[in-house]
Amino acid sequence: MSKRGHIIKEVDPGSIADQLELEPGDAVLSIDGNELEDIFDYEYYINSESVLMTVKKKDGEEWELEIENQYEDLGITFENGLMSEYRSCRNKCIFCFIDQMPPGMRETLYFKDDDSRLSFLQGNYVTLTNMSDHDIDRIIKFKLAPINISVHTTNPALRCEMLHNRFAGKALDKIQRLYEAEIPMNGQIVLCKGVNDGKELERTIGDLSKFLPYMESVSAVPVGMSKYRDGLYPLQPFTAEDAKEILKIIERWQKKLYKTHGNHFIHASDELYILAGRPFPEEKRYDGYIQLENGVGMLRLLDEEIKAALETMEDDHKSEEISIATGKLAAPYIEKHAKLVQEKFPGRIIHVYSITNVFFGEQITVAGLITGQDLIGQLKDKPLGRRLLLPECMFRSGEEVFLDDLTRQDVQNALQVQVDIVKSSGQDFVQAVLEPVEESEASYEGYELNTLAGIPLCPEDQAGREKYPTGIHLCPENMGEGEKGNII
Repeated sequence: MSKRGHIIKEVDPGSIADQLELEPGDAVLSIDGNELEDIFDYEYYINSESVLMTVKKKDGEEWELEIENQYEDLGITFENGLMSEYRSCRNKCIFCFIDQMPPGMRETLYFKDDDSRLSFLQGNYVTLTNMSDHDIDRIIKFKLAPINISVHTTNPALRCEMLHNRFAGKALDKIQRLYEAEIPMNGQIVLCKGVNDGKELERTIGDLSKFLPYMESVSAVPVGMSKYRDGLYPLQPFTAEDAKEILKIIERWQKKLYKTHGNHFIHASDELYILAGRPFPEEKRYDGYIQLENGVGMLRLLDEEIKAALETMEDDHKSEEISIATGKLAAPYIEKHAKLVQEKFPGRIIHVYSITNVFFGEQITVAGLITGQDLIGQLKDKPLGRRLLLPECMFRSGEEVFLDDLTRQDVQNALQVQVDIVKSSGQDFVQAVLEPVEESEASYEGYELNTLAGIPLCPEDQAGREKYPTGIHLCPENMGEGEKGNII
């Protein structure tokens, strides 16, 4: 904690803090005599019938406040969302997307986050390499869950090589501690051809399955490679045959573990099924879409939601021509869904455009990494109709800004078409196709929180600057679902 305490940025009108005449600029020094290390300490101590809070006012006067809050949030937002410095990544992973970013982008996009606290707050995946025993102790004490872990391999020597961190193998011992404390976990494996696939993947799945039921799921996603890889580890793209072999391993383990645990546990990303030319698994194999934020089951879920939405609708006999732009990975599926809408609403003309990622390179096929300039360059001579629909994952969270800093307005001006930003559910998709998106509905969650089809992007808001409310749920049953990834 800073010697000056934790500075209050905002006080909610009508809140307990407002009634106590706390103001922006005041500093919280302690609660019940306990100094506050970060936001988790604060939430832990105020989760009580009553607290004794020491506050230093802007004029230097110290107040001791006896607060009967009855477990209610006080209504305080702090200047620093974590109430602590953000922890940057100590690794230099062979697959890290930050190292594959072009020069000249906004500085905050190059920040590498590996802060375990953001795993609980935002669903980020962390490597455990910069976590101390004290950090693990606090997770266990506060019963924080779930923690999302970037495992990649359980071979200690190989993990040290992949993360370029000599402590990376030993960090896996922390999983054992979390397991013994019954802390729910999820895992992630970013697959690199010839490195951690094949027998190494077999080993990793087998090792992690020993942590069931507290290791609840693991996803396997292929590495994302941009065109900016000069001087980096010589990764190779997976072929269709490679993807088929990976799916054989995963599906063999799914059958085995479902028999013994009633849980499929290990899940392949949608991208692997697309690359292998295989149909997506049936819905029940996704175990409630527990790995949705890693691009696992997104297209299956979207298909189910669109069909369910259309079943309740009748043709409104309206006519409109619109267009949809998305990444190459999802484009064939979006086109199929567009045809389903057209069958029910024959007055609609829908153009679906697959956008090649010139900015990052053609091997990047997810929608979440498409830039404004690629949209303009590839759509400027296309028939777009009255509206152009773009998925929310193309935009910075809470804003209408692409990764290249162009805005929705820039695209509208360049293409002379209304741009509607579409949320991620099938219901939202159908509604956006049929009617213009109301501006009052716009609350975009965007690209900041997601692993983009296995790409550890770590953009600036993934570090959560000035983002967190104080009302953080610490109990597993209160944790929200992870955000959906950025395939579509």
